[in-house]
Amino acid sequence: MPGGEPDIGALVSVVSQAADRALALWAGGNTQVRQWEKTPGQPVCEADIELDAMLRANLSALDPSAGWLSEETADTVHRLGQSRVWVVDPIDGTRDYLRGRRGWAVSVALVEDGAVRAGVLAAPARNELWVAQAGQGATRNGVRLHAGSRTMLAGARVPADQLPRIDRDLATVEKPNSIALRMAMVAADEADLVATVRWGNEWDIAAAGLIAQEAGAIVTDALGAPLFYNQPRPAAFGLLCTAPGIHAAATERLAPRAREILAANPRA
Repeated sequence: MPGGEPDIGALVSVVSQAADRALALWAGGNTQVRQWEKTPGQPVCEADIELDAMLRANLSALDPSAGWLSEETADTVHRLGQSRVWVVDPIDGTRDYLRGRRGWAVSVALVEDGAVRAGVLAAPARNELWVAQAGQGATRNGVRLHAGSRTMLAGARVPADQLPRIDRDLATVEKPNSIALRMAMVAADEADLVATVRWGNEWDIAAAGLIAQEAGAIVTDALGAPLFYNQPRPAAFGLLCTAPGIHAAATERLAPRAREILAANPRA
């Protein structure tokens, strides 16, 4: 793998092993793992930390030259000197994991020169394995994915518990806590739109972003600008992941809100 095409089979194997371990600790939703808050409202648990160490050891063995960026590891400048970097969220959707709900996943992406080359998203409680490689499409459980063909924003399916009044012309569908899984729903034509207007981290969206794009969806920040990874500050303002036919309309609706919020909160 170093310097060449990602060994997608080996990557899938590493992520699947981590997902199996996460599922064993989850124990059908009866997880007894120790948990605490990194910051107020930001839960973390023993499984996050164990999987982070497991993934770092196994992914580093696949590509020892790649840098490392993970939600559960203190960031360093070392990764900025590497052309490749692993971008990892050991458990995306920790709240659902701790509540015994199925909306969590192990998320791993390989980034090279700012772009995602390979992404794997394993959601073992849902029996789902999502895989994408740049230029080669995306699959769920081996079945090729295609984003939806919607061209009208009104009626678009959004994974959300509720919508702001201004967006009541949209339709809510199931919302897993994992934002990566919500993006994957767009890739699978189970949703049409995922949007946020807050600062978000690269590890939340890198793998799922490639899966969505390889399925034909459009993925940008909240202002409609392209996303680049392994940035000195590994965050972007907002997310817009949509079926291709509604991205322009969604950007037109979301961007004014995003600009107002960004002006008030220029840094996360």
